[in-house]
Amino acid sequence: MTTIPRGSTSAQDATTLATEYTRGTWEHAVAHRRPGYSLEAPFYTDPDYYQKDLEAVFQKTWIFAASVAEIPEPGDYITLDVGRASVIIIRDDDEQVRAHHNVCRHRGARLLTDTTGSVGNIVCGYHQWTYSPEGDLIHAGVQAPDFNPACFSLLSVHVKVIAGLIFLCLAKDAPDDIDDVADRISPYIAPHALERTKVAFQEDLVEHANWKLVMENNRECYHCEAGHPELTCTFFPTYGYKVEEIPKRLLPAHDRYLAAEQLLSVNADRNGLLTEAIEELSGRPTGFRIQREALDGAGESYTKDGASASKRLLGSFDTPVLGRLSLHVQPNTWFHFLGDHVVTFTLVPLGVDRTLVRTTWLVHEDAVEGVDYDLPTLTEVWHMTNAQDAELCARAQVGISSPAYLPGPYAPHEYQVEEFVTWYIERLREHAGIEAAPAASTLAAPAGTEEAAP
Repeated sequence: MTTIPRGSTSAQDATTLATEYTRGTWEHAVAHRRPGYSLEAPFYTDPDYYQKDLEAVFQKTWIFAASVAEIPEPGDYITLDVGRASVIIIRDDDEQVRAHHNVCRHRGARLLTDTTGSVGNIVCGYHQWTYSPEGDLIHAGVQAPDFNPACFSLLSVHVKVIAGLIFLCLAKDAPDDIDDVADRISPYIAPHALERTKVAFQEDLVEHANWKLVMENNRECYHCEAGHPELTCTFFPTYGYKVEEIPKRLLPAHDRYLAAEQLLSVNADRNGLLTEAIEELSGRPTGFRIQREALDGAGESYTKDGASASKRLLGSFDTPVLGRLSLHVQPNTWFHFLGDHVVTFTLVPLGVDRTLVRTTWLVHEDAVEGVDYDLPTLTEVWHMTNAQDAELCARAQVGISSPAYLPGPYAPHEYQVEEFVTWYIERLREHAGIEAAPAASTLAAPAGTEEAAP
């Protein structure tokens, strides 16, 4: 694969670089991505581009897998399939979270076929090779005299638990910035005490869209006012706007937001909660954004009136009026931490035009369904919002698949979509050793879009 050299400055060099890759190839598309515009169609529709995504993104970055509430006891496990890889996430006898490739070291059989369960040891259903939760081979039947079980432990996967959130990395050498991310977001999350929560409900939804369309949709609220009537009962539709850009029709919502932010500030200070935004969505291997903001309505939870969905608050909170702590981590997850519950979202690509979105609602471990919380009330807003997003993303996938599709410009308040796409292209370029094309070439409008050029 050709790598564009660094540091070229002459006009001749610029001409050479601009033609280094054959137009229409993946390398050319990656090198010439136009900032501020959506990606070219093959990024969303081409199976070969999708395979590059798996290699450059999902096999090399930190991805969210589950919360500790999903494996509360020793021996509890979940399995997660990412492309052709399958991973076992299990709590060992010392209550440590481990991750192993779901492949027997004998002849490669899949070890655990269920998505969740509990085991004493991990036993291969083919020839009964047996492994401890720590991954050590403890039984292999009759073997040759020189057989050494220590050489056949399960292959481990990098795992990092951050304030109760379990992240994995399939790469041999995982990006080391995860420690910095953990240090900075843990103080925001820790007061919600995820280690003292339980799963109230989990829902899997397969969206008929490329995984990037799902992530892009999540990173903006341009569509919220018209597309999410349940969500916007409490989620301010001014999200992403600069004050001077807020449409006149949304100014009353902005006024309510300012008043709610004042109350949130008082309650957050009293409960020792951080609210300031940290936003580093691109320019690093593990892009993230975290911030606590006010909710509309009663300001307590994601329900239609904003009132708490669970009477049993998390941690040691003295009020449910704590807004939403929202966290986004590239490439596959977003979260909402509330005073009374937590919602986690896991994205897993299933194909070039299919994406699994797993939503998990966590409540206090002592909360009792039917007494402290009503399940339909707890899940209604995000159940409806997910279904609406699935329809919107499917519509986008069909449209982008049309030969008439041309990349369009992002609005200013869609800046987080631009940040996500920038981060994504950074990962592809790093993976393949591709430099960005010179600015003049990169910013050239695709054919047929000259009138839309900035």
